Amino acid sequence: MNTPNADEQVHASARRSARQFKSWALIIVLAVIISFLIRTFVFEAFIVDGKSMEPNFHTNEKVIVNKLVYKLHDPRPGEVIVLHVPSRHSDFIKRVIAVGGDEVRVQGETVTVNGQPIAEPYIAQAIAAAKQQHTVYNINDFPSNEVPDGKVPEGYVFVMGDNRSHSQDSRMVGYIPLSDVIGRADLIFWPLANAQRIVPNEAT
Repeated sequence: MNTPNADEQVHASARRSARQFKSWALIIVLAVIISFLIRTFVFEAFIVDGKSMEPNFHTNEKVIVNKLVYKLHDPRPGEVIVLHVPSRHSDFIKRVIAVGGDEVRVQGETVTVNGQPIAEPYIAQAIAAAKQQHTVYNINDFPSNEVPDGKVPEGYVFVMGDNRSHSQDSRMVGYIPLSDVIGRADLIFWPLANAQRIVPNEAT
């Protein structure tokens, strides 16, 4: 029986190492491609910066943004979205209050859409706390000097921050075109103590 000599064993080992290297390289390349595709078309992480969405979202919280959902349907009232504002060279996180064709009015704590006051359970406790302290929860009404027309154009949404007196939103920057909507915030995943699914609250 022939026994492989040392040179043959070395060459066989080198071939196995080369095959293993190619296999691992392929796995890494595929993982990078899949990660890029997911980040580009499906999900992306977003870091909350600022207090405009308090008391529901806080600075440095990290959320998962679903970028696919609005390929299936347009944003709906009550959903929390991440959007790009070219005039501010920044991405914002805000809540959808009204959509194309709706007539919007904001007077103090009361928001009306098409003439009907909407329920906003996501800020009810904050409004109650402000009243107990004899302060006003919202000082920025709408229509405004910046946006005098209260009717949302088709293909746009009207958004506001939950922290109404401390939010730069559609009352100042105008209606948001659907093309500038990045996706829907679906999950707070960091810090772990705050981790929770973001359930859309219908603002109706």
